[in-house]
Amino acid sequence: MPDDITLTIPSSIVQEMKLPPDTVKEELTNELTLGLYQRGIITSAQACRLSGLDRFQFEELLWKRHNQLHYSEEDLGKDIKYATGKLCCTVYF
Repeated sequence: MPDDITLTIPSSIVQEMKLPPDTVKEELTNELTLGLYQRGIITSAQACRLSGLDRFQFEELLWKRHNQLHYSEEDLGKDIKYATGKLCCTVYF
């Protein structure tokens, strides 16, 4: 398993960003997370872990940035089956 990765952003670039200094880390993390998620490189669960947001916070971030949650008809079908109790699961002990 690879080690954690640390990205270095030169302070000169950070100072030139049009962001309040106390929001730079959060904004950069959100941008990285959204970019990877939108490209299909990471799942929504991975995006939540990377951003440090829970599912609802991440979905709100997607909505605020006019991005869509990746959710297929197959996902919807599974959710409907689960909600109606028609999804059969085998549990092994």
